[in-house]
Amino acid sequence: MPKPRLAKPGAERRPFRPDVILDFKVTEPAGLLDFLLASMPDRKRTTVKDYLKHNQVMVGSTVTRQWDQPLTPGQTVRVNTSREFQIFRNPRLRIVYEDDDIIVVNKGYGLLSMGTDRKSEGTAYWLLRDYVKRLDPRNKIFIVHRLDQQTSGLMMFARTVEAKEAMQHNWNNMVLERTYVAVVEGHIDPPEGTVESYLAENSAHEVYSTDNPAEGQFAVTRYRTVKARGKYSMVELQLETGRKNQIRVHMKDLGHPIVGDRRYGAKVSPIHRLALHARTLRFVHPVTRRDMNFTSEIPAGFARLV
Repeated sequence: MPKPRLAKPGAERRPFRPDVILDFKVTEPAGLLDFLLASMPDRKRTTVKDYLKHNQVMVGSTVTRQWDQPLTPGQTVRVNTSREFQIFRNPRLRIVYEDDDIIVVNKGYGLLSMGTDRKSEGTAYWLLRDYVKRLDPRNKIFIVHRLDQQTSGLMMFARTVEAKEAMQHNWNNMVLERTYVAVVEGHIDPPEGTVESYLAENSAHEVYSTDNPAEGQFAVTRYRTVKARGKYSMVELQLETGRKNQIRVHMKDLGHPIVGDRRYGAKVSPIHRLALHARTLRFVHPVTRRDMNFTSEIPAGFARLV
C-alpha cells in the first residue's frame, strides 16, 4: 500500500478562521474615537487607536483612519478585532456600497461585466469574486444584471442566492429607477419623448428594432435633452425595460446614434469610447426593503463635447 504523500513544510493548508467583527449603532452625534472608546470600555485606549491605525474600523461601508470623523445617529460602526478590513482597489472598478447581501459598483469603460467564451479573468465579476473570497473563502458573488463592456456606470451584484433571486424574479418591481446619460450626434427633435419597439438580434449578435411582436422583445426608452451645442447633444435616458443594447438601438432609430457607437451608426469617436454612462440606480434592497439610491458623476469627456 503506497504511503500517503506529505505536504512540504509550510505548504499545509491552514483552517479558515472567521474574523471577529463588532457592530455598534450610533444613537447620538459623536466623534469616532470617543464613540469607540465609549462602545468598547474593556479595550485600552492604545488598542482602540491601533484599530484605527491599521484599517480595522469601518463607518458604514467605508474603512477609515480619521479619529475625529463625525458620526450621526443611524450610522453603523464596525470594528474588525482580528485583522484589517480588506480594501478593494482597482482603477477600473470602484465599490460604491456593500453589505452582507449586495455590492454596488461603478464600472469603468472597457471592462466586461462577466466572462465570455474567450475571456473569463479580469472581468467585474472576476474581480469582485476574488475580493469577497479574500474576506472568506466560502463567500460567493452573483450577477444580477449587466452593463455593456463599452458602457460605464452603476451596476449591482448579489452576495447571496436569496438576494439574487429576489432581484431577478421581481426586477421590474424592485428597480425603481435606472437613468443613463449619453452624448449623441446632432440635436434631437423633439428634444424629449419616448421610443418604443420590439428588439431582436441577428446571427451577427447585432440588435435591431422590428414591428413584429413575435420576432422581438418589447422595449421602451424615455429620453430628454439636457444640453445641446455644436454637433452634439447630451441626453438623459430612462429605461422602462432592460433589453440588450436597448439605448444604443433606440438612439440609432431616432437618427442620433451615440457618439463613438460605430456598431450602431456613429460617424465619429472624439473621446475614443462609447459616450454612454449608467448614472443613477435606485432599487428596493432585496433583504431589508430599504430604498437604495445611488448616483455617479458624468464622465468628464462627455461634458467637453457639449
